[in-house]
Amino acid sequence: MWHLLRQLGAREAFSLSVFGRGGKVWLGIAGIMMSGMWVANGLSQDLPLGVVMAGAWQGAELAIWRSASGRLSAWNDRCPHRGMRLSHGFVRGETLSCIYHGWTYGSDGACGKIPAHPAMVPPAAIKAEVYQCVEVGGVIWVAPVGAELALPDLSGLVAVRSITVQAGVAEIARTLPGFVCEGAVWRGQIGGAAVALVLQDRGAAVTLHALGVGDRVTVSRWLDGLRRLVEEGALA
Repeated sequence: MWHLLRQLGAREAFSLSVFGRGGKVWLGIAGIMMSGMWVANGLSQDLPLGVVMAGAWQGAELAIWRSASGRLSAWNDRCPHRGMRLSHGFVRGETLSCIYHGWTYGSDGACGKIPAHPAMVPPAAIKAEVYQCVEVGGVIWVAPVGAELALPDLSGLVAVRSITVQAGVAEIARTLPGFVCEGAVWRGQIGGAAVALVLQDRGAAVTLHALGVGDRVTVSRWLDGLRRLVEEGALA
């Protein structure tokens, strides 16, 4: 497994994920081992109502946003008008507006309003590229439209926090010794506490979105130690 990670390298578009329950840990690779399509993009608590954030799927930049009613959407992060990042935009009710000229898009990605031409009905062709976006067990997952919903069972886990490590996925993986591979998962223990980590590859850095069962303080301190270990180059 580690040989595969070294071959892929730090900049390949995939996510390494660990899920825990009952004092054990399960580790799989989203987009490679887990489902082939779905990629984790963070914890549900990272995206409150009325907020948009940047995300990614296999190298494609995304805007992921939550409407006032809680509906999740994920689109290509470029406005169809002038290419401005939609992740810089703003949420109003059930719509997302581009910060540049205010073009407004509904949850289906279709443009519903052009402020410079208020009487105009926008053509149906003006539409953001839409991805599937779901929440399972407190994790936000993204995949292309039409992908089969096949995600791990994360019930019973509670979100801890997210941290960013200035290293690649392969470097992070080498800090997780003693895991046993069982198909699409790796099993092990971290200080006797059940832990769930979703590693979001950001190229030169990796964001770790942590969930756990039991002592959340232990998990949080372990995350800090992991970051120090990797960033200070303690591993040979």
